[in-house]
Amino acid sequence: MTNDLAHYDAASILAQRDAFGMLADVEVLAETGSTNADLMARLGQLQRPVMLVAERQTAGRGRAGRSWHSVPGGVLTFSLAWHFPAAAHTLSGLPLAIGVAVAELLQALDLPVQLKWPNDILRDDKKLAGILVESAADKQGGSWVVAGIGLNLQIPAELETQIGREVADAPWLARMDKNLLLARLLNALARCLDQFGRDSFAAFAERWNAMHAYANQPVQIMEAEQILQQGIALGVDTQGCLLLQTQAGIRTIVAGDVSLRQAGSHV
Repeated sequence: MTNDLAHYDAASILAQRDAFGMLADVEVLAETGSTNADLMARLGQLQRPVMLVAERQTAGRGRAGRSWHSVPGGVLTFSLAWHFPAAAHTLSGLPLAIGVAVAELLQALDLPVQLKWPNDILRDDKKLAGILVESAADKQGGSWVVAGIGLNLQIPAELETQIGREVADAPWLARMDKNLLLARLLNALARCLDQFGRDSFAAFAERWNAMHAYANQPVQIMEAEQILQQGIALGVDTQGCLLLQTQAGIRTIVAGDVSLRQAGSHV
């Protein structure tokens, strides 16, 4: 890569992979609209997993069609395409398992984080990272999954204003060797996806619940700014569904396009 913002180098990331990370190739782009969209468009040609990293994303996406704002050097943006022998509809809980892998790595880097159902990573009750998982059937059998991750490293005030709410960042991670950080993320994610392919979300449920940001707290389940359910968030089951204690008993909430909001919060 030869542009002025050349923080990322595919060869350096490749050189720092472990046995799991070596299951995937690595590509780096100076700029693109969306790494998820790029990989989804290439699924028919992929022969093996690949991590696609962008120095700058101009049209990043989150869940339910939301935009993901980023700034060069301030937000780490990448996607990982991974093949599963199973059909996509059997991969329940995968975004949560990916959240566990990323959160555990950040905690290993001395960054205290928690998980917000279904796919956010929080620091000090503010969003630090988000996960978008998309999938498509493979004509040769099984399915491809593309997991996109945006991780806030150092957010300038003007970007926070653009986002419209306070978000978390991790300035000291911004000073870490970016290629080493990406390699460690790839290694953690590849290990996670390999285990998920064998053991499903059941292998991650207890780990997710241990980092649950709103455990035993009142929450609201929202869709299009409308409250669908409210109750006490108990945790997740082995399928990645939220267990919500309501006045009518325990309800099982499937992710879909719904989101969770702490009672009394606007986030």
